[in-house]
Amino acid sequence: AQLPQNNENLWQPSEHISSFAAEGRLAVKAEGKGSYANFDWTYQPPVETININTPLGSTLGQLCQDRDGALAVDGKGNVYQAESAEELSRQLVGFKLPIQYLHIWADGRRVAGAPYRILPDGILEQYGWTVGRTADSGGQVRTLQLNNGNLNIRLVFTEIGMPSETQTPERCAARTK
Repeated sequence: AQLPQNNENLWQPSEHISSFAAEGRLAVKAEGKGSYANFDWTYQPPVETININTPLGSTLGQLCQDRDGALAVDGKGNVYQAESAEELSRQLVGFKLPIQYLHIWADGRRVAGAPYRILPDGILEQYGWTVGRTADSGGQVRTLQLNNGNLNIRLVFTEIGMPSETQTPERCAARTK
């Protein structure tokens, strides 16, 4: 792989990230054990929803964040809530996952106003995570790789486009049930 000659243009600060809908596969490795799932992810500010599904399409869970905080719904319909997606992930899986930054990093940007470092190979370091990204010729994300020393997360995007819903939701759908 050709390394970029100039890393200054990589990982510009985030400004407005446009709404999107994405699908793909997710792999998580922690303490030598791996898990795999499919995801579909919709980002329509102020609401962001990530559904985690089995390879056969059954829903394992849904994570949603909006102005009121974060909530998760498991496959049995149990609802869990916290002030942030990071705190909710710590409660549910024992690790703080940087979910509230994923849409920024997937867009090839860094969180504005937060400390960061760009490594010689173009990898971003921010919030204790190394973040690598590959994109297609049009700049659309293909893979997003996150590592914090204990946890390795890889998202492979198979589809990315505009959300099918024309109306932007104000709240997580699970809050309105």
